[in-house]
Amino acid sequence: MVDADETFVIVGGGLAGAKAAETLRAEGFSGRVILVGDERDHPYERPPLSKGYLAGKDPRDGVFVHEPAWYARADVELHLGQPVTAVDREHRAVRLGDGTTIHYDKLLLATGAEPRRLDVPGTGLVGVHHLRGLADADRLQGVLAALGRDNGHLVVAGAGWLGLEVAATARGYGAEVTVVEPAPTPLHHALGPELGQFFTDLHAGHGVRFAFGTRLSEIVGQDGMVLAARTEDGEEHPAHAVLVAVGATPRTALAESAGLALVDRAHGGGVAVDAALRTSDPDIHAAGDVAAAHHPLLGLRLRVEHWANALNGGPAAARAMLGRSVSYDRVPYFFSDQYDLGLEYSGWAPPGSYDQVVLRGDAGRRRFLAFWLKDRRVLAGMNVNVWDVTDPVQALVRAGAAGTTVDPEALADPSTPLESLLPPA
Repeated sequence: MVDADETFVIVGGGLAGAKAAETLRAEGFSGRVILVGDERDHPYERPPLSKGYLAGKDPRDGVFVHEPAWYARADVELHLGQPVTAVDREHRAVRLGDGTTIHYDKLLLATGAEPRRLDVPGTGLVGVHHLRGLADADRLQGVLAALGRDNGHLVVAGAGWLGLEVAATARGYGAEVTVVEPAPTPLHHALGPELGQFFTDLHAGHGVRFAFGTRLSEIVGQDGMVLAARTEDGEEHPAHAVLVAVGATPRTALAESAGLALVDRAHGGGVAVDAALRTSDPDIHAAGDVAAAHHPLLGLRLRVEHWANALNGGPAAARAMLGRSVSYDRVPYFFSDQYDLGLEYSGWAPPGSYDQVVLRGDAGRRRFLAFWLKDRRVLAGMNVNVWDVTDPVQALVRAGAAGTTVDPEALADPSTPLESLLPPA
């Protein structure tokens, strides 16, 4: 039972933290809810930062999870622009950067992740960018617009989802774009090599240049400004701006200093939590990018850095904090928009985990589904410019996790309804 005099503290001003606060009130919690964020902006969603907002198509206000007045109406106390510097588990309190101490009965860590940095000369030059927060997107939006006006060059380090989305957005502004990627294809670690050529062709068709099999070795500048980017293969690429998009690292310093159990970085890092998103301290939960959760459906520990995990994980953690029975087993999901291509991916199939990729539809016309299988069990599915199929795709992933196999030929046949491949209800 939750007492009305209890105080629940949420550390992290992103989507997971904001949705957790919303859920606490929706579930009837009448105690204090305090949300602490180290950014001055109200909690916001991150996908628009590399998509619609960065492209100048969506308004800035559209990124916020709630309108600012919502927090007062919901009696959620905000401490914005204020980092939490320590967690005192013995006295159940958090200390803020200004020295303020706040008691908690339950604590949620939703501290997110931060961009990985490049350790090469020149990263301190004006014109070297990372994209994680809203302030980053504000700056980069102006940079891309200026590059487009002046026929300037952007070099993107990393051909993951973020790098490719920004590359597409930059081309939309008219900038010249070169993407540097050590793997042999884009998205190599996300989708495997089978779909890599598809994304190479997509971006090359829009004028993006790729440098595969190499890394940035130096960013060259003059008078503090970027002039070029050199790669380990000896090439020099013209650049007026560089975006570093080489992945993110979970922000675990607070949890580590508090003595909470962590996952080794070699296995993805993050704060170790169970299926109810509880840490090694029963009064502390973690959700979103920072949480490495035991996934009861997939039978492994998983840290997911995508919007849907924050959207659903925050509420799940809030319910667990209230004492509800929670088993967080959502199928991992993300989406991406690049040029006129939209896609959704459901499941978990890192390279080496599958033995077959099945295509359904016409990849040449950029309208198809792809499925990753292991022993004829569906591990993951991706729909590209095909809509309203997420539910059956996720059902196939759930069925595959339970041991159900499918006929690959039927799976590849667009005339065979996906639902007919599911086991009887």
